[in-house]
Amino acid sequence: MRSRVVGKGELVMRLILIAGVCWLSMIGLGQSEPLPGTELLRMEGDLASEMVAGIDRFLLRQIEQTRAERLDEWKTAFEADSHDEFVEQKRTALAKMLGVVDSRLPFDDWQTLKPATPIRQETDEPTWTVSAVRWPVLGFPGPTWPDQPSIYGEGLLLTPNGTKPRGNVVVIPDADQVPEELVGLAGQVPPERQYARHYAEMGWRVLVPTLISRDRAKRNGRANLTNREYLYRSAFVLGRHLIGYEVQTVLAGVDFFSQTQAKGQQPPIEVFGVGEGGMIALYAAALDDRITSTHVAGYFGPRERSWEEPISRNVFGRLKHFGDAELAALIAPRNLTILDADYPALELPGEGGAPAKLERVATENVRSEVARARKILPKGWAESITVRKTSTTTDVFESVDKQAGETLVTADPGPWEVDAKSRQRRLLANADRHNQWLLRESPYVREQFFKDLKTDSLTAYRESIDDYRQIFREDVIGEFDIEPLAFNPRSRTSWETETWTGYEVVLDVFPDVFAYGVLLMPKGIEDGEKRPVVVCQHGLEGRPTDTFLDNHRAYHDFAAKLAERGFIVFAPQNPYLFKDRFRTLQRKANPLGRSLFSIIVPQHQQIVDWLQTLPQVDPDRIGFYGLSYGGKSAMRIPALVTDYALSICSADFNEWVWKNASTRAKHSYVWTGEYEIFEFNLGGTFNYAEMAALIAPRPFMVERGHFDGVAPDETVAAEFAKVRRLYNAKLGIGDRCEIEWFVGPHTINGQGTFEFLHRHLNWPNPHR
Repeated sequence: MRSRVVGKGELVMRLILIAGVCWLSMIGLGQSEPLPGTELLRMEGDLASEMVAGIDRFLLRQIEQTRAERLDEWKTAFEADSHDEFVEQKRTALAKMLGVVDSRLPFDDWQTLKPATPIRQETDEPTWTVSAVRWPVLGFPGPTWPDQPSIYGEGLLLTPNGTKPRGNVVVIPDADQVPEELVGLAGQVPPERQYARHYAEMGWRVLVPTLISRDRAKRNGRANLTNREYLYRSAFVLGRHLIGYEVQTVLAGVDFFSQTQAKGQQPPIEVFGVGEGGMIALYAAALDDRITSTHVAGYFGPRERSWEEPISRNVFGRLKHFGDAELAALIAPRNLTILDADYPALELPGEGGAPAKLERVATENVRSEVARARKILPKGWAESITVRKTSTTTDVFESVDKQAGETLVTADPGPWEVDAKSRQRRLLANADRHNQWLLRESPYVREQFFKDLKTDSLTAYRESIDDYRQIFREDVIGEFDIEPLAFNPRSRTSWETETWTGYEVVLDVFPDVFAYGVLLMPKGIEDGEKRPVVVCQHGLEGRPTDTFLDNHRAYHDFAAKLAERGFIVFAPQNPYLFKDRFRTLQRKANPLGRSLFSIIVPQHQQIVDWLQTLPQVDPDRIGFYGLSYGGKSAMRIPALVTDYALSICSADFNEWVWKNASTRAKHSYVWTGEYEIFEFNLGGTFNYAEMAALIAPRPFMVERGHFDGVAPDETVAAEFAKVRRLYNAKLGIGDRCEIEWFVGPHTINGQGTFEFLHRHLNWPNPHR
């Protein structure tokens, strides 16, 4: 039966639906009536849009609040006797965030790709030589070939001729520079910015690695991504990071320099980074105190707007622990020179990738972040940080080598052929291959991660799964440690049929954050009667009305049909709509160690808590049923909102880590515009089988159309087999776990799932 809006007639209803308005005040009859026990909802306009705007304000406020909290935490720690322990704890946390968690491969010498070419300065005698080299960084993941190189570094090695080096330095170019540009062998970089070359002229041994570029291309003919975002996507899901690979590449060079130092001598080891290379230098020095001096050009500044920067810089949890000031504090009392220099500005349109921009950090912002670092540091350490508003060679190298009093002379590099494209292609392939090996190993990593789960009894299971639930809540989804507000429920009658009444409902959650949805209350509920509830969740870019109005091709009015069967139904508005507006929420949440579901989960907890107060609701019989992105919600929300008595995942369940990280499968999110979809280190923690384990022993069901393009049947079946084994073979509750296959696309089928709801929510099926 089609729904009708309370109002004057059919014409009004059609006009309202066409306009996309979700409710109608009763024209000429006063305001719509609220649900008993609630205040009248008076909010107007698009409530979903206001929800997203409110979440945005909340996250921006949390980012600013975290900045102040970090400063207090670090100042207190550096004033205490436990300073050294605190620093090590923070370094461990930083390494995990960056994916710097694998042992590097040792090597005895550089692999020469192009023989040494002598560079002459003023005389006929060569002053230094330049070679194209590569070096091993990380071995293949897993136990089979850990000693065989999987990731290599490639770049240039500059060596003083006939003399011992004054020191060793890794000079890291920007992502859009090739090493030859900083040596003067290629490109248009002016001599005063050929930093690697001038180190060599002063007698230093110089390693110049190549970074992954920002070159853009359509991946698999679909999303137009930079090389950096392309590699970031897979690595992030697998608990690694492109930044981490590049930090490891630099530190592999530091390893070599350290092991080849002469006994009794400790020549300095420095890092010097430009642009993206400045970021890598800052991270590397923060992690490794063998680096004696650090020079950062065109990067240092506040990171509170890091969500505007390229997504390849997205580090989950960074702002919870580190701004650039805190990274500087990890480097102190070693020397850190900040060069307030130009940065290659760029703007990246979306086109399937994350929109972003880069621009020079304003001088006042550079200095304010340095001032924050100095506030953290104990007396006498603040002088270790120097700021120079320059990019000229003379001023830069005054801080690099005070013993170098000679005037820098421009050397003649001679002929040098550069095949930068082939080198970039090799590095891209190495990192991609490494990610895919990590993907292959990930099931074994998760198996080890879950080794402490007890399945010998349901009591032991419930107790042991709680520890994993807490890890999922805190480390994967992310939790705001904020007491929720009082419900303050507001509602209004907006739809009515012969069998149910539809109320729009708004509940407060956090300041600026509210939950919104539609309650379908069946008619004829007797006084004192308690009925089950089904929470029906829409998918991507959806609305609550999609689930019960106009027979949407994916939803088929399944919420309305359940209400007609006598279930109380609540259809929430989740905030995954308005494209970049909601995806940017994920970008703002991630640096806080949170995600979009850090908001959605408390919204649902508030919804369930409120539903349980209604006199018509049985608080122990509230189920969750979601389609598509709502199915993604069905894996995460009931895992944490344990008041949900069951969960049904429709049109989403699959081998989720594979779908996020594979660069072979056509179904992979690597190729698509959902740049917010990636969650850090699911590969090492929770795939869909493990999320289902968090739902167990409550009933769990999958609804799967054979022609659903989310994934092929084979991967869905393989992942579900793990869930079935847990329920049936290990816990002995096989009757609580089902999958329904049907011939159809990405849609609600509403056959076996309805039976599942009737059975497990203990409500008679009127269609039998």
